[in-house]
Amino acid sequence: MSQGQDHNRQGRVLSLVIVGVALFWMGATALGSQMGWSQRTRALFDLAALAGFVWALWMGFALWRARNK
Repeated sequence: MSQGQDHNRQGRVLSLVIVGVALFWMGATALGSQMGWSQRTRALFDLAALAGFVWALWMGFALWRARNK
C-alpha cells in the first residue's frame, strides 16, 4: 500500500470516528433528557465526547503534518 493510500485510509477512519463520537453524544444527550439523568451523569457523557473530539483533532493534526512531509 502506498503512502498516499495509507493517508486516505487514515482520513476515512478519522472521519468515521468523528461521526461516531457525534452520534454517541447526541444519543447520550437525548437518552439522558428522556430518562431524567442527573446533570452529573450528563456531564460525564459530555466529557467523554469532548475527549473523543480532542483525540480526533489531535489525530487530524498528525495526519495533516504527515501529508505535508
